[in-house]
Amino acid sequence: MSVTNRQIRLAARPVGVVKPEDWEHCSGPLEEPGPGRFAGRTRVISLGPAMSGWLDDRPSYLPPVEIGEVMRAGSVIEVTASNHPDFQPGDHVVGTFGVQEYVVSDGRGTMKIDTSLAPPSTCLGALGMPGMTAYFGLLDVGALQDGETVVVSGAAGAVGTIAGQIAKAKGCWVVGIAGGPRKRAMLTGELGFDATIDYRTEDVGKALRRHAPNGIDVYFDDVGGDILDAARTRPAMHARVVVCGAISQYNNATPVKGPSNYLSLLVRRARMEGIVVFDYARRYAQAAQDISARIGAGLIKVKEHVVSGSPDDFPEALQMLFRGENVGNLELA
Repeated sequence: MSVTNRQIRLAARPVGVVKPEDWEHCSGPLEEPGPGRFAGRTRVISLGPAMSGWLDDRPSYLPPVEIGEVMRAGSVIEVTASNHPDFQPGDHVVGTFGVQEYVVSDGRGTMKIDTSLAPPSTCLGALGMPGMTAYFGLLDVGALQDGETVVVSGAAGAVGTIAGQIAKAKGCWVVGIAGGPRKRAMLTGELGFDATIDYRTEDVGKALRRHAPNGIDVYFDDVGGDILDAARTRPAMHARVVVCGAISQYNNATPVKGPSNYLSLLVRRARMEGIVVFDYARRYAQAAQDISARIGAGLIKVKEHVVSGSPDDFPEALQMLFRGENVGNLELA
């Protein structure tokens, strides 16, 4: 097999907003897979805010993407040729294959999926890292209990849509923070959120006092910055703040804005803890079964924003995240 493999590689460390010149569009040959390896064509690539953090050369839960390296990304490939006993042509496989058109792999860190049970896009979204993050973030880190008051920021995103629906399935009062009337209508009209706050047009602190008058039991934070500060003024006794992400800070050219109002954690005997989904890898199958059952029962509706294109379209598609254009998991297919 000899084909041209289109790839997106990191050309420079971004300063502030990621720019087109920070990427290198490459192409090269893809040879046949050797013994114990298989080759496949990319069908769907998942895009998430964490990608911005992977570009910074600073300590984190994963090493940074190196200059000249294929951009890291979770994707689903369809196997086209194999010298691996566990993978056959036609199999669909999910893994961190990167932003490229073709892949050669030895199978480590991958998982075959059954596309008759769920489409590849859902295996990257509700049943992939975003769904796992929402599930373990709320139930393990957030120690969610039935009937609590839950606030989710970035509520219309890949993680937020799932987190809010898991909370609703446990009988919680759920408030979603999102930008614009279209997203707010989707959260309450389609996904069952009890109330929404538009961070672009409303005073978030005042709105939280109105929608969570007795305080917030679990705040699931995807954005950081001023919204995190506003939420921390409203903790209930023994509240939990789940730190999932900080999309409002990722493209800063200045240092990340630190938290204020932290003494409210002391007064309310509350805690603030981060969620890194890779810590729960051994339990992914259990979580996927649970989320699948909730989808089947109509308790979770899957929201996906699929952009039609090739790896060359990745740089522009990524910007949609930071412009707040996506609803649900953003994917390139």
